[in-house]
Amino acid sequence: MRKIRLGRTGLLVSKTAFGALPIQRVDRETAAQILRRAYDAGINFFDTAHGYSDSEEKIGYALSDVRDRIILATKAPSQTRDGAWREIETSLKRMKTGYIDLIQLHNPPVCPDPEDRNSAYAALLEAKEQGLVRHIGITNHRTDVAEEAVRSGLYETLQYPLNYLSSEREQALIGLCAEHDVGLIAMKALSGGLLTRADAPFAWMEQYANVVPIWGIQRMSELEEFITLESDPPRMDGEIGQVIAHDLKELQGDFCRGCGYCLPCPQEITIPMSARMSLLLRRAPAGPYLQPEWQEKMERIETCIECGQCRSRCPYELDVPNLLRRQLKDYREVLAAQS
Repeated sequence: MRKIRLGRTGLLVSKTAFGALPIQRVDRETAAQILRRAYDAGINFFDTAHGYSDSEEKIGYALSDVRDRIILATKAPSQTRDGAWREIETSLKRMKTGYIDLIQLHNPPVCPDPEDRNSAYAALLEAKEQGLVRHIGITNHRTDVAEEAVRSGLYETLQYPLNYLSSEREQALIGLCAEHDVGLIAMKALSGGLLTRADAPFAWMEQYANVVPIWGIQRMSELEEFITLESDPPRMDGEIGQVIAHDLKELQGDFCRGCGYCLPCPQEITIPMSARMSLLLRRAPAGPYLQPEWQEKMERIETCIECGQCRSRCPYELDVPNLLRRQLKDYREVLAAQS
């Protein structure tokens, strides 16, 4: 398994890294089998978060006996010093470890004031001074916050949604991180499941020596596919170029990325799925989304009270209520065509 230097952390991480958010959806033994197979295949970089339910616990269960041979990254979502301290302590216990290789502020709305002794950043610094964490990073979905974080010199890594659907400004973060020697961790490499061929995003990532994609994995078959791709990395050839061109035509622009930061919805609308339903119907098996359960979920869009919470929270500044209404209209047309 190829290793690359993760910016000025100096950590040598597997170019193919493991995104552990999805293993919260499988039972503990299944997760352990997947994690152990990843380790045996040479993957040494595992990224999780305090907020991913039992993901950290599953990592501790599966990999604590090889702790000195892996690199663990997790995230603290709190914006206060005391809150971040509690999250760090909890993460240490869950993962059965005495230290965290990379602790990341989890999608803060703004970069914390480094002089604020009550900020989450202050807690990360204190934890680093005490040897409980080794390196400090930040994750974000807002380009302006990401750019500020990289230029600030305060963070050794940036985790950001990145794939070939990303805008020019977003892709410019690759060069900016290289310039400042900030390790760049790419999340949403498959755009939340909308990119259905793994070889095309994999080949696109291969162009950038300083980018570490974390592939979200919850099935052994998915892991095996990435292990195979890693053994003989695909390149940007004519066929893959055609796949990318097709996806760009169909997907680039104002579409829901499925990040979930719009939630919770007071009307219990399943925004991250409902707001991209037409794309899911075209790019995934449509049958499950046309069943009565999903029909009921989509009809909840009619209950929208225009409170504006989703619109204000969306890091991509989408007009979420209008997007939902368009999706419901398209969904009803698909249902009518099926009947």
